[in-house]
Amino acid sequence: MKRNRGRTGRKRRRKRLQSFMHGVNCSHKLEYIKLKKWLKDRGFEDSNLRPAQFQDTGRGLMTTKALQAGELVISLPEKCLLTTDTVLSSCLGEYIIKWKPPVSPLIALCTFLIAEKHAGEKSLWKPYLDVLPKSYTCPVCLEQDVVSLLPEPLRSKAEEQRTMVHELYTSSKAFFSSLQSLFAENTGTIFNYSALEWAWCTINTRTIYMKHSQRECFSLEPDVYALAPYLDLLNHSPNVQVKAAFNEQARSYEIQTNSQCKKYEEVFICYGPHDNQRLLLEYGFVAIDNPHSTVYVSSDILLKYFPPLDKQRDAKLSILKDHDFLQNLTFGWDGPSWRLLTALKLLSLGADEFTCWRRVLLGDVISARNEQQALNITAKICHFLAEETQRVLLQISQLKRDKENLKKHLSLVEALRLEDLKILQKSAEILCNLNVATT
Repeated sequence: MKRNRGRTGRKRRRKRLQSFMHGVNCSHKLEYIKLKKWLKDRGFEDSNLRPAQFQDTGRGLMTTKALQAGELVISLPEKCLLTTDTVLSSCLGEYIIKWKPPVSPLIALCTFLIAEKHAGEKSLWKPYLDVLPKSYTCPVCLEQDVVSLLPEPLRSKAEEQRTMVHELYTSSKAFFSSLQSLFAENTGTIFNYSALEWAWCTINTRTIYMKHSQRECFSLEPDVYALAPYLDLLNHSPNVQVKAAFNEQARSYEIQTNSQCKKYEEVFICYGPHDNQRLLLEYGFVAIDNPHSTVYVSSDILLKYFPPLDKQRDAKLSILKDHDFLQNLTFGWDGPSWRLLTALKLLSLGADEFTCWRRVLLGDVISARNEQQALNITAKICHFLAEETQRVLLQISQLKRDKENLKKHLSLVEALRLEDLKILQKSAEILCNLNVATT
């Protein structure tokens, strides 16, 4: 009997280990125990979700029971949410109300996060602050060496993001100084640039959308942010559908799944149908095999393949610009986009065909020659972008060897570029088949 029990015990242990193979349960860790107790004190009922570490997504939430479509995943009471109401009811409130010109809701939340983090043990929000990431991987946090390896238009948007956060910091310095009486230390030391960068990233990557009415003490920027402890551990997947909203009756933020989820699997939510460039810009990660991912073609690349001697070149460009056909030209998993092909067909019009440009924008076939030339140029652009992507990937692998401190950030750009390469290879295959079909 004893031996049997041992075998059964081993089987049970093995089964339990297999159950957690997709994710390692972390709910025994002190920071999560403290967070759950803190949430319980604020009215949060323990759900079927457990914090866990996953191989592909890192930290996330697993379910301890199978979830069916339409089931409520989490319901977080209003008392647990961190909003501008929280900020105004804190010691910062009177300073925000007095300050002119009014600060933005975003700066109010950033200020609160920095002040609470500085307060350490004295902060009422400490259990939440302790589980927040210490650093982020949004482009604003990346070294210039890493940013230069990003594809366009992400590289330009990364530069814009960096400039915007710097301007936010510079324009908020006087307000930060006005809080001096609240602190023993110099506010310049507490509210420094890296503190603001961390707070901005926390809000940008983790807030849920929750509209608040306009208040005089804030600037006219929309007040739509709410930080949701525990709920914000849910990771993104482009392949799931959820319904998320604030329930006015229950006074809680609720997430309902429209997908099934097996017991002990990671529970995902969807941040929206974003491509990988948008995911990296806004959230600091890349989704592998993202169905929404695309490779962008800049107008500079477009024009490399058209003779500058074409007398109608300027007129063609003007038409494309007027009809917004010089942006969002892409390759996707299903090949070149209709917009890209249309732009190339218009640029490929012969002198005798130019008067038909309106028909091109409507999707009409002008001539077999025009169709074929546009396909050939599309294939050349696809080949050029694939070669450029491979060149950058080689650069990244060399830098990973030379610069150990940048390895994490370089791996992120590498993941993005590898996805791009897969899309371009798939597009090249599709174009090859189209060429065979038209010849």
